[in-house]
Amino acid sequence: MRPSGAMDSTPLLPKPPRPALFTRLKNGILSCFGRNKKPIHRIITLGEIPADKFPPNKIRNQKYNIITFLPIVLYQQFKFFLNLYFLLMALSQFIPEIRIGYLYTYWGPLAFVLSVTLFREAIDDIGRYRRDRLINSELYERIILQGDRKGCKEKVEASSLRVGDILVLKRNQRIPADLLLLHANDSTGSIFVATDQLDGETDWKVRIAVVSSHKIFTDADLLNMNVTVFAEQPQSDIHSFIGNWTNHDTGHFMELELQHTLWSGCVLESSHAIGMIIYTGAETRSVMNNSKPRSKVGQFDLKVNDMMKVLFVVVVLLSVLMISLKGFSGPWFRYLCRFILLFSYIIPISLRVNLEVGKSFYAWCIKRDKKIDGTYMRSTTIPEEMGRVSYLLADKTGTVTKNEMSFKKITLADTCYEENNFHEVETLLTQYITKEGPSLPMTPVENFNIVNSLSSSFRIPPVTGRQIWEAVLGMALCHNVTPVYDKDQYEAAGSSLADGDTTSSMMSMSKGGSVPQQQLCDYQAASPDEVALVKWTDYMGVSLYQRDLSTISLKLRAANEIVNYNILHMFPFTSETKCMGIIVQDIDTCEITFFLKGADIVLCPLVGNPSWLQSQISYLANEGLRTLVFAKKRLTLEEYKSFEDEYKAARQSTHNRMERIEECIASLHTDLQLLSITGVEDRLADDAALTIDILRRAGIKIWMLTGDKLETALCIAKSLHLINVGGQGIFEFAQCFNRIDTHAEINRLNAEGSGVALIIEGDSLEYCLKFHDEAISKAVLGCSSVVVARCSPTQKASVVRLLQQNSKGSVCAVGDGGNDVPMIQESDIGIGLEGKEGRAAALAGDVSAKEFRCLSRLLLVHGRRSRLRSSTLSFFVIHRGLIISTMQAIFSTVFYLSSVSLYQGLLMVGYGSIFTMFPVFSLVLDKDISSKEALEKPILYRVLVKQRMFSYKMFFIWVGLSIFQGGVIMYGALIMFEDEFIHIVAISFSALILTELLVAALIIHTWHYLIILAEVISLIIYVCAVLIFHEYFDLEFIITFSFFWKVAVITLVSCLPLYLLKYIFYKISQRRSRKAANFP
Repeated sequence: MRPSGAMDSTPLLPKPPRPALFTRLKNGILSCFGRNKKPIHRIITLGEIPADKFPPNKIRNQKYNIITFLPIVLYQQFKFFLNLYFLLMALSQFIPEIRIGYLYTYWGPLAFVLSVTLFREAIDDIGRYRRDRLINSELYERIILQGDRKGCKEKVEASSLRVGDILVLKRNQRIPADLLLLHANDSTGSIFVATDQLDGETDWKVRIAVVSSHKIFTDADLLNMNVTVFAEQPQSDIHSFIGNWTNHDTGHFMELELQHTLWSGCVLESSHAIGMIIYTGAETRSVMNNSKPRSKVGQFDLKVNDMMKVLFVVVVLLSVLMISLKGFSGPWFRYLCRFILLFSYIIPISLRVNLEVGKSFYAWCIKRDKKIDGTYMRSTTIPEEMGRVSYLLADKTGTVTKNEMSFKKITLADTCYEENNFHEVETLLTQYITKEGPSLPMTPVENFNIVNSLSSSFRIPPVTGRQIWEAVLGMALCHNVTPVYDKDQYEAAGSSLADGDTTSSMMSMSKGGSVPQQQLCDYQAASPDEVALVKWTDYMGVSLYQRDLSTISLKLRAANEIVNYNILHMFPFTSETKCMGIIVQDIDTCEITFFLKGADIVLCPLVGNPSWLQSQISYLANEGLRTLVFAKKRLTLEEYKSFEDEYKAARQSTHNRMERIEECIASLHTDLQLLSITGVEDRLADDAALTIDILRRAGIKIWMLTGDKLETALCIAKSLHLINVGGQGIFEFAQCFNRIDTHAEINRLNAEGSGVALIIEGDSLEYCLKFHDEAISKAVLGCSSVVVARCSPTQKASVVRLLQQNSKGSVCAVGDGGNDVPMIQESDIGIGLEGKEGRAAALAGDVSAKEFRCLSRLLLVHGRRSRLRSSTLSFFVIHRGLIISTMQAIFSTVFYLSSVSLYQGLLMVGYGSIFTMFPVFSLVLDKDISSKEALEKPILYRVLVKQRMFSYKMFFIWVGLSIFQGGVIMYGALIMFEDEFIHIVAISFSALILTELLVAALIIHTWHYLIILAEVISLIIYVCAVLIFHEYFDLEFIITFSFFWKVAVITLVSCLPLYLLKYIFYKISQRRSRKAANFP
């Protein structure tokens, strides 16, 4: 039980007062109307539910509810010009003076289009609701906080959880809310969590239970603790947390940090954990990071919308022309409205539905393509954008490289060693550990240019065993890698250690006799670089054996012993510091050492920057290796205690905490001793160079944006043949710090002329964009390729915006990591790869793929076909509306400018929705060339990039074709009709349907059995309609020979010239192809 005076005697953190009645009533009313309160910090008493109201712990990804579904969907549809226009046309039919025909003539097609959209949206939202319900109904074990059953456990749904609830989590269970970790099954208080669904990183993270609560053994004792927890107001930053833990019984106060939290959406990988909920629902980190990316609308759709506006102007002008001929007398405005209604079919309402069906089919084709297995179109609204890509921005690590790290070289005291003589390093290390004399001469791979450049009087001393030991020890200790054993393996390893036997029956070629530790366990780390370093030390004989929060154990295979170290402090790697450090104490000798590793730009100044250091770093970087510099510093006990006091004070400060912590850590970065420089290779992705070559021949300019150093990026770019192709010049943009520097460098770049490859660092590019936006834009657009090194995520997004604002084609971005998400979301078409860094990029992309080599087929085959098919489909649907409107205009002109519809009722509805529907949909099956030919002749892709297939030139060609065919059909029917008006309808409408079917057949490149079936079915449906609808067709006339020959002649005159033109163009293109093939 809590002492009665405990709270008064140690008022370190008071409990929150209960809100006033008026405040609670106001909050309740606002919550009823869905008003979101501003997120606030909270003070939670352990074992009690706070009185404040917090969001319910429900996941809701639905767009609509029962009330908002219809209004929102209708608004989304009628904000487009096309649908709004037809809505106004349909509403006008309720006015008797301007009504034309039956209401269903206009309301039928509109209702069909809206029904398809409503049905699709409803299905999608129901699917989202079911997925949400499945997650919200997951059962969790909660400790009862009040009543007779206090301390017992109960099963509750995730949606019923509240702030202050204490949960018992089990292995492989999803964390339902943001928790404070109170207790872990492991004796050290540490657990592993998988965070790939939150930050995209596949490696497990270590989380630590609060020390004072972890020591409690029973749930009842936990609930009896007199503790209050302060948690900051909800934030979107998943990498930080500020909180306080106050035990009023003992007066213990401690800071809470990220390591004490479990964020919602992560998965527990350890066996057991207990946590208290601090954030729920909309205030959890995962929900607050679900920022909606910008809604992407493709240039193709925007152009279609612009063409519809042009057609609307045509409708108005044509109607005004008819009124002008008729005369502005009488109720001329009413006649004007009737003419606008008669010619409204010029604007095809079914175009959007046809395009959306086509887009869904394109996504289905991509999904089923076995040659790019695992590729999905997540955004089905913009597949045509893949057919007009002008710029491809690619990340380096994990995108054009595999993100599979292999340790290649190490530099020790200006001497570089590589794979073929690592055994000599291992030998010398073994001799040092076992205190044996040297037996083999060292034959390092030296950088002779470096050695010869040194003064002849200066001699580099040979590498000693102690130097190798210190370098390997630094690599084996300075990391965040944790060995993870299977239960059987762990028990076997533990029993062996207990028996004093660290050898194994499994033997290897490694010096020392026992099998490398990595064959007995898995290494978990936040970066594959670190795993590569630890695996190399393992092969050298210094193995990471065991690790927890406070200790780290190394197995020395040569000496057959375990060396233990206490972890005193650890300073993780951040993108700002670009380094990580660790302070360890040897348990046997009590010696305290600070190890530091990081990027060369950070550590070189800290280690004195010897004359050979930069040359060695450049040498490794030119080999395409990722470099790290290792250093150390010995600390006396007094120095460590002084640092400890300063660091503790900085961590407990309430003002400028992070700045004070950074200053305290920086105090360690003095008098550092250089240990080694390591080179790790990131292997090129499969067929990456071939893919880049194909895309470049397709006219796509490729830029590589990477956070790596310039030398490494330059080497990878050369390996990929991204630069230095065919004598291509390379321009390295010098580092700039002000307006004058950037202006001078831009002038130098312009003097080089177009076609050079530009190499620039992110900071310099940022200065250019800041001071000389237009100048750098013009300069970089003239470059054949660009490599941007040291590029941050925000700078990558800035590069995308730069190209979007200054180029005509689409900008495609491809990456595999969470740092590529801003670039992917900002681009016109974003492609996310599922790599070793997780699925964050794949989930954020418009397209997700498994490998970079999928891009050639994705763009040149599927992207090209999508744009070609949508272009053909759009022009055909526009043609279908224009031809019937042309016939209506001729009919009205001939019959005294009357505003009477040529085709009434079901004929108009059936024309656009039944009789010609199947050929339209079948156009999405057309292929002008095979997949193999598209990849072998990338130049064919350039035609689409230049928009020749969907341009205003092609638009007006189709307009002219529609006017010609409409005129032929209408005048032919007027000339050949016999006595009755119904014969004009029968002849002209039959010729119209046949003409549409023949035009669909004309524009087909490759026949598919479904295309043939669509043509036949459409013809059969029309024949059945002729036999059924006696009010529109005179059956006695239909079955006569006169009807057949008249329809045949009119159809032949309207279509034969087109087929002749197609044959002539085909012969011309064949002749050009033969000349091109024979050209040397």
